[in-house]
Amino acid sequence: MIISKKLTAERLEEIKNHPISYDDDSPKLTQEQISRLKPFHEAYWTVTPVKKTISIKIDADILAALQSLGRGYQTRINAILREAVMNGKLG
Repeated sequence: MIISKKLTAERLEEIKNHPISYDDDSPKLTQEQISRLKPFHEAYWTVTPVKKTISIKIDADILAALQSLGRGYQTRINAILREAVMNGKLG
């Protein structure tokens, strides 16, 4: 049975400190070998996310703070949301 663990700072440290076992099936690679690696489907890494137009309500003070930084406040909102999603900070 697989027990799911949240990716916390403690869990990341546990993963970093776990010893790596190299063998014939998974040999240690040299820096030169690593530099030659590339994705199997390179097109996957160049995909531009599809933008959707939505209507949301944001607290006026938060919106004002983001707009006060100049042009691109919607891009900043998207970046903040993306970081929250990628770091599991939902809910």
